[in-house]
Amino acid sequence: MTIRYLLDTNILLRACDRASSSYTLALEAIARLLAQDEECVIIPRLVLIEFWVVATRPIAVNGLGWNAEQTHTEVEQILDQFTLLEDNLQIFTHWLNYVTSYKVMGKRVHDARLIGVMLTHGVTHLLTFNIDDFTNTAGIVVVHPQTVIDSP
Repeated sequence: MTIRYLLDTNILLRACDRASSSYTLALEAIARLLAQDEECVIIPRLVLIEFWVVATRPIAVNGLGWNAEQTHTEVEQILDQFTLLEDNLQIFTHWLNYVTSYKVMGKRVHDARLIGVMLTHGVTHLLTFNIDDFTNTAGIVVVHPQTVIDSP
């Protein structure tokens, strides 16, 4: 049975940024999942818009410093590689239930939207470098790329 992995923005950013110390790890984890016939999925509003923000932000403020053309090219390549999930109202409903049930507050409220996406679309796994940002994940399996590489 194919497992569906939602790719967090940090995975895509590192997989596109050759200067990142996590570049190879991100690429290898994605390649391994795909080689195992797992499905890697993305969501436009959260992942791709956040990708654009970080990619075009200056390096001095933790961005990649890319111009719009380079960023557009990378986004097009991402769209060609991964399944794009539909953004819909049900995501908000799942998000609201989740943040209310688990009393999510502050910065983690944004990350909780990924959980709403996953619950809406039946995605069971989240690939992210920020595993500590996801606690009480209601049956969601949060996976660090190193775990993918280390698994048999």
